[in-house]
Amino acid sequence: MVVGLTGGIGSGKTTILNYFKSLGVPVYIADQEAKALMNSSTEIKQQLICLFGDEAYKEGVLNRAFLSAKIFNDKVLLQKMNAIVHPKVAAHFKTWLQQQEAPYVIKEAAIIFENNHQDQYDYIITVIADEDLRIQRVMARNGATEDNVKSIIKNQWSDADKVKASDFVIVNNSLKEAKDKAFQIHNSLLKKLNP
Repeated sequence: MVVGLTGGIGSGKTTILNYFKSLGVPVYIADQEAKALMNSSTEIKQQLICLFGDEAYKEGVLNRAFLSAKIFNDKVLLQKMNAIVHPKVAAHFKTWLQQQEAPYVIKEAAIIFENNHQDQYDYIITVIADEDLRIQRVMARNGATEDNVKSIIKNQWSDADKVKASDFVIVNNSLKEAKDKAFQIHNSLLKKLNP
């Protein structure tokens, strides 16, 4: 069983993911794996250089700042990049999944709904938090400006829309309550597997 875990920037997905991991659930972080593949796959490298030019890599390492600046306000370029990277990540996930023996796994992806990928999961958990708290978290984490964070939030589905489309929701304003909820979800997923 594959469970998707998603949520807007600053909602605390990683914290919740680490908690599931501590319960023995194998987790796959799509974004991390995508970055790793963008650095390790010769095929991806060649295609990204074709798309963005030689500046896409600096001394053989992905030039993330350059790519982010290029795709930030260019949806077409972003789609072209995703068309190169996403199929490779999907294939990598498939291989990883075959090696897992746990009752269920969690695949974390920030934009499950935005990419219309909800059909790839048996269940979807969305992590939400108050917008002010999300903005504070991101500003503290990577020194982004408030406007910067707000524009990223604007580009993602609203929490209300994600909640409507999800099977489970974790409100992550208080870590203790969020962990309690994650534990309940873990138990109900296990029950669904062994009714």
